[in-house]
Amino acid sequence: MNRRLARLLSLFPILAATILSTLVLTAAPAQADGCYTWGRTLSQGMSGEDVRQLQIRVSGYPGYGGVLALDGAYGAGTKAAVTRFQQAYGLGADGVAGPATFSKIYALQDDDCTPINFSYAELNRCNGDWSGGAVSAATAKSNARVSMWKLQAMRHALGDQPITVTSGFRSVACNNAVGGAPDSRHLYGDAVDLGAGPHSLCRLAQQARNHGFNGILGPGYPGHSDHTHVDHRGSRFWSASSCGI
Repeated sequence: MNRRLARLLSLFPILAATILSTLVLTAAPAQADGCYTWGRTLSQGMSGEDVRQLQIRVSGYPGYGGVLALDGAYGAGTKAAVTRFQQAYGLGADGVAGPATFSKIYALQDDDCTPINFSYAELNRCNGDWSGGAVSAATAKSNARVSMWKLQAMRHALGDQPITVTSGFRSVACNNAVGGAPDSRHLYGDAVDLGAGPHSLCRLAQQARNHGFNGILGPGYPGHSDHTHVDHRGSRFWSASSCGI
């Protein structure tokens, strides 16, 4: 064996160790998020809190007239909603929530779990601690978060132009002050009033039918000539006769 070959062989373990060390140092870190991090790929038939967290983020993609159950069970409805979410953002649309789907969700949410284009403050100009409504403060805030994810889906479908929020959660005192109905969904934190902006009130009401809102009230319904109202009531009630709804 000549000296050059012997020298190369003696260096190989050091060279290999250096390459391995470089790969380890430059490898992409595990995905993490300030709000919630998924630790497994999710697909139909699975269940758990991670499924429920996913359902919240895709609740605005149930299809026309649909409402996605936030029950932690990955059924056909969740698969369809995930598929629509993937299609909306140009991802592989197989209805399986894996790294690409989660990465898009991470990019769409802030560390407080709200979507990037809406905020808790925007949906609560009444009582900052979310108390005084028809449900606990925690429930009202959670309901508002679901509304925001539905509005985020609606905003994206409308070309990523701003949606103007004029009212959200109300305590009983705030609701009385503005003359709200005694059983207003605003008391539950799951109602949002939208004002005209880049889109007309009718355009907002029409689009909302695709994004998981059981309640839609707009122009043509008494008291709604200046806003479109959306909410999560228990059964469907859509009325905006001036908009063909």
